Amino acid sequence: MSLSNPAPRRKVHTRRVTCEGFRREDGHLDIEGHITDVKTYDVPNSFRDGIPAGEPIHDMSIRLTVDDDLNILAVEAITDAGPFAICPDITVNFQRLEGIKIGPGWRKKVLSALGGAEGCTHLVELLWPMATTAYQTLYGESARKRRETGEEEPKRAGRPPLLNSCHAFGESSPVVKDLWPEFYRDPA
Repeated sequence: MSLSNPAPRRKVHTRRVTCEGFRREDGHLDIEGHITDVKTYDVPNSFRDGIPAGEPIHDMSIRLTVDDDLNILAVEAITDAGPFAICPDITVNFQRLEGIKIGPGWRKKVLSALGGAEGCTHLVELLWPMATTAYQTLYGESARKRRETGEEEPKRAGRPPLLNSCHAFGESSPVVKDLWPEFYRDPA
């Protein structure tokens, strides 16, 4: 299914965000994020002597190396293109994320370490989808390993962490009724 046909318009801006997860030979995971912002028109810019249409205003990347508990072991951040000469100077601050765990309180910890003038708005924003990419990478790897070995998914005690996290995992959904019947709530 596609979106409906739009009103007449012209493209002005494209932001591309790509996040990928990799299993390293040493057993850790690399989560890589890349963001670009491109305009369809020339942008006046004294630092770069103008930015031609189609050339990235922002071209930035981050690599987080994490363990299987999602503790950040290493961070690399780069700014290949930014609107100002000083933009790349702040990337070293992203190493402040080393030792932080991706999990509850993630956003608060990131903003405490890299909020405002201590970070880069675009690189910080890139960390949000990178966190979910880390979860998807780790979960996918765990499920794949279980399938290969014939191991059953471990039973969790207590409330499933995904319960009520979205429509499909809402406590009165048929998905919850099937997966976690003891947590299902009849909507009637």
